[in-house]
Amino acid sequence: MTEYTSDEMMSVAAARALGDGMSCFVGIGLPSTAANLARRGHAPNLTLIYESGCLGAKPARLPLSIGDGELADTADAVVSVPEVFNYWLQPGRIDVGFLGAAQLDKFGNINTTVIGPDYANPKVRLPGAGGAPEIAASCREVFVVLRQSPRTFVEKVDFVTSFGHGTGKGDRERLGLPGAGPTLVVTDLGLMRPDPETAELTLTELHPGVEVDQVVEATGWKLKVSGDLGITPAPTETELRILRDLKRASA
Repeated sequence: MTEYTSDEMMSVAAARALGDGMSCFVGIGLPSTAANLARRGHAPNLTLIYESGCLGAKPARLPLSIGDGELADTADAVVSVPEVFNYWLQPGRIDVGFLGAAQLDKFGNINTTVIGPDYANPKVRLPGAGGAPEIAASCREVFVVLRQSPRTFVEKVDFVTSFGHGTGKGDRERLGLPGAGPTLVVTDLGLMRPDPETAELTLTELHPGVEVDQVVEATGWKLKVSGDLGITPAPTETELRILRDLKRASA
């Protein structure tokens, strides 16, 4: 079997979560890698939507930003940013929002704004929100992909940039948010899903070769583990070939 890295396992696992025929609002970075891998592989009819207004983009390489001309050149249509949000996103027409994070807490709340308790004088000022808060609020469901460590998986985010499940089940409904929120978190160690009773993220799958203790140690809260814990299938040679070809084209 072909050897692979933990990042490749993460990208493949995230790509597999996207079904053929879905519409996906894509963030730059790891989410874009996974979405483009899915479209080149098992989901050729996956519609990629970028917040710059590119609908049905089919980039030959990974875009450098949402403003990369490759997205507009390969899109089925290019519309204004207000139209993307007001017509496509906010009415709930998009199946999946694919997001990254700097911090993620046990209820799927995302921070991409500041690290540290003092907003005016943070330890690190991050790029900010962009369209992520509306993606998290309005897509039918949200997938999050990021590398796992106690620094990124925290008990409580320093700043709620994008609302997940708040403080637990029912918070989204009380706020009138139409989407289901985060339904899947993909990391380089495994997969997490919200508990149906509490909405707390729970480990449901381990990637091959990963032990439960590794995931627990890489999590900043007392991680719950599913009683029916699964093992993620290893990447196939085809998946790895497509992923590596995509990355070579982007180098």
